[in-house]
This record gives sequence, structure tokens and C-alpha cells, in this order.
Amino acid sequence: MPILASDDTPDIHTSRVQLPTRERSCGRTLVIGDIHGCSTAFDLMLQELAPQKDDVIVTLGDYVDRGPDTRGVLDRLLELEKSVQLVPLLGNHEILMLDARSQLIDPGSWYGVGGRQTMQSYGVMDLPDWNAIPQEHWDFLSQRLRRWHMNDTHIFAHANVNAMLPMEDQSDDWLFWRRFDDSHPHFSGKTQVCGHTAQKSGLPLILPGRICLDTWAYGEGWLTSLDTGTQTLLQTNQRGEARRYSFDEVRMLTEKA
Repeated sequence: MPILASDDTPDIHTSRVQLPTRERSCGRTLVIGDIHGCSTAFDLMLQELAPQKDDVIVTLGDYVDRGPDTRGVLDRLLELEKSVQLVPLLGNHEILMLDARSQLIDPGSWYGVGGRQTMQSYGVMDLPDWNAIPQEHWDFLSQRLRRWHMNDTHIFAHANVNAMLPMEDQSDDWLFWRRFDDSHPHFSGKTQVCGHTAQKSGLPLILPGRICLDTWAYGEGWLTSLDTGTQTLLQTNQRGEARRYSFDEVRMLTEKA
């Protein structure tokens, strides 16, 4: 059973109080930050969110590398495609993995940033064996990941967004590689939601007009999801813990840190 945290006593150091029950709204937009092979945290996240077919789930990329179970994460994403409206975005680590397979970069460079752990999840201990990875995983990574997504209120991208440009004019450098430190509210007035820049405090970074949800799931942090309608943040980790915060609680904890 997961160990769950309370909204009433938010604390970044503990998560051992019963999580209050939340009423589920219909047709949610749920955003999940960088998963990085952390299937235990991802499975618990899905259990807590209990997504239904009318929910839109936006995943911000970086499903692969660094964590222990890339294969399991991709299997879960393929299952999600069948049951919800999944909007999977492309991250820089998917780009690196595909480029290593295509010999656009040296596989050793990819191994150095987490590719070794990805291959190990497919039972490959030494040099890459691309045939060990199921074709359905390659199809998902190479054909179905989107550069960005946008709805009436939010913009979603893996890394960052050039605040002065419409989304169709965004460069790969901004979308996949630019750190969140260099971010500004988008001219459209929509709230920007990104990952990529690990917040090693374990708390998402909430700034005017923009949010970073990469909270270092593969390290000692958390996997974070955002319900854009209620502005509720749910976090899970590889230790089987879960906690939920409001924006105000995150701001309060960030000020204390």
C-alpha cells in the first residue's frame, strides 16, 4: 500500500499521513512530468489518478534513460493509449536514443546520459542491441510523439518555449534542450507547462505564467502530475510514497526551503 501525504500538513520531508479523498471531475487534463524509466512511481501515479477515457493525459517526454525500467514505462504508455486520450510529447532523451540507433551520435554518448540503464531494462548488459527493443516501442518513439501540445488555457512542451513566438515557429533548441531557467510568460497569455530542468528540491517550480514539473524522479525526488483544472499536484516516488499539494502549498514550502 502506498504511504500517502496530507494536504493539511504539507511537508517535503515526510509523507506518512493519510491522503484526503478527492472527488473526481470529468474530462480532466492531467500532465505528467519526466518519468525517466521510473515505472514504480509511474504505476502508483496512474493508480492514484485512476484515469478514465474522457481524460486527456499529456506526458512531457523523457520516458527513457537513467531510471531502472524504461521498458516498463513504455509498456504502460502503450496501454494508456488504448484507454485514455494520451498526448505523448517528445523529450531530448528520446531524441538521443533514436539518434544513437540511427548512428547520428555515438552510442557511447547516449550511454553516458542514461542509455545504459535503458538497454539494461531490455536485458542488454554491454553494447546496444537494437533488436532487443520491441518494434512497437520503436514505433511509439519514432512516430507518435509530438513536438508540443496546446489547448485553450495551456501550452505543453518538454523543455521550454520561446515566449515571443507562436508554437508552430518554435525551434527544436527551445522545445527540447533549453533549460527552464531561461523562461518567460508566453505572449499568448496561456500557462506554459514543461519538464526537462530537474528541480532537485522535489517540488515543482511555479512561476507567473509557467510551471516546471520535472522533480527528479530518477534521483531522490518525485514524479509529479498536474490537474490543470483544479491546480492540484500529485507526486509519487520509487519508494511507493504519494503526496498531494495545491499551488499555494508548494509556494509556501518553496519559500521555506
